[in-house]
Amino acid sequence: MRMTIGQLAGITEVPASAIRFWERHGLLPAPERQGGQRRYPPEAAERIVILRKFQQAGLTLAEIGEFQQDRPRRQAMIRAKVAEVEQRMLDLEHAHQLLTHALQCGEQDIVSCPTFREQMATW
Repeated sequence: MRMTIGQLAGITEVPASAIRFWERHGLLPAPERQGGQRRYPPEAAERIVILRKFQQAGLTLAEIGEFQQDRPRRQAMIRAKVAEVEQRMLDLEHAHQLLTHALQCGEQDIVSCPTFREQMATW
C-alpha cells in the first residue's frame, strides 16, 4: 500500500519538507506519482529512519550520500568518519576527566592544580 507524503511524515515524525529535501538531494528515491501526488512504498519509512540515525550519528548529508555510492568511495568515507568519531570519543573522555576532577578538587583555581596540570600534560 502506497502512502502520501503526509502519511509518511506522520509515521516517521519527519516533516514533509525534509522528505522533499532528501529527494531533491538524491538521498531518497523519487516516489511514484498518482494524480500529481507523491506515493511512497512502505520501505520509504525504513529508509527515512536510517537517514535520521545517520544524522544523529553526526554524518553530513554528503556523507550519507556516500553510503549510496560504490564500495570504494563508501569505504573511504567510513574510514574517515570512524577516525573522526574516535577523536571525538577521546576529546569527550578528556572532558569527563577534567570535570570529574574539578568536582573533587579543593584548589581555588583549577588551572593551578598540580593533578589537573599532570592530566593536561598527558593529553
